[in-house]
Amino acid sequence: MNEPDTGRPDEGDQTADRDFREALRSHSAGRSLGFMLWHTTLRWQRGVDAALAPFSLTHGQALLLTSAWWLARAGGVPNQRQVADHAGVGEVMASQIIKVLERNGLIERTTHPDDPRGKALSVTDRGREVAEHAVVALDGWDAQFFASVDEPQTVLAALQRLAGRAPQSS
Repeated sequence: MNEPDTGRPDEGDQTADRDFREALRSHSAGRSLGFMLWHTTLRWQRGVDAALAPFSLTHGQALLLTSAWWLARAGGVPNQRQVADHAGVGEVMASQIIKVLERNGLIERTTHPDDPRGKALSVTDRGREVAEHAVVALDGWDAQFFASVDEPQTVLAALQRLAGRAPQSS
């Protein structure tokens, strides 16, 4: 049997309301990890864009080109899915960007030797040169951007955990 509604909030509601109001009072965007991560990312991305401008690459294009380059350098014949997974982007977005890279002569798509339904990606000679220069430029930007970080390896380990990405060997 339900208790009659007296119109007064019960003790649990009052506690929840008090907790809610306290959370609002103590909230500060400047102390919010997520808010600061967002602004840090925006600042970092502006630098990435500037570092990639000489190569006429967008961040997404550089990410997929260098992922294909890195995976091939590690001794494989990457397919589109592997490159997308390595880059952390969806397959549809990867496909669209890879078509642009292919049109620009940086990547070639052929039938994958292990899966006739899949596409093998190979970085062209020009694509390799662009990828290598882009990697060096991005590493330089990262070094500049993170120069004020006291313990970069600790920050890197924390970012890897937060991103759900296992540490990778070089």
